[in-house]
Amino acid sequence: MKHALAISCAIIGCWLSGTALAGYADDRAEIENLSNRYMIAVDAGDMDTVMSTWADDGELVWADGTEHGKAAIRKAMVGFSEARNRSIPQGATAWPRSRHFILNHVIDVKGDTAMTVAYWFEITNNTPQKNAQLVYFGHYEDTLVKRGGRWLFKTRKVYNESLSNRALFYPNLGERDPRSH
Repeated sequence: MKHALAISCAIIGCWLSGTALAGYADDRAEIENLSNRYMIAVDAGDMDTVMSTWADDGELVWADGTEHGKAAIRKAMVGFSEARNRSIPQGATAWPRSRHFILNHVIDVKGDTAMTVAYWFEITNNTPQKNAQLVYFGHYEDTLVKRGGRWLFKTRKVYNESLSNRALFYPNLGERDPRSH
């Protein structure tokens, strides 16, 4: 009897553990997809989709300052994404554009909140040579919340490491102050 009880407990424990791991994997996949959806929507100038990734009380911290709440974030980002050249001359065989990419996600989920760090970069073919070139690179530090069963950005800190007057190192990326050695 004790042996059967031990086996039953082990089976239940494995099932619960598998369920917890599946939930964590689902959360990670949803968070990574949220970041990807955001990037693609920014490049497309699709502000409705961009804004669907934000919590109502979200905060964007970026090179242009800090935006509090969805209305302020939308206003700031419309100028950013909609400013892209959208007209294509008659007879054109190419369309100059920029694309943003996100990679190397580190995601820590704790219940209905998560912290992420990810690298990003932007390339363009809008150059005199019409070839692809790196424009900017940096990283995101995000805080996310799960509301109504959906992951949303609560705080998104955008670090553009290509601009001057940026930090020399980033502790949240595991970097140490090189001057302290």
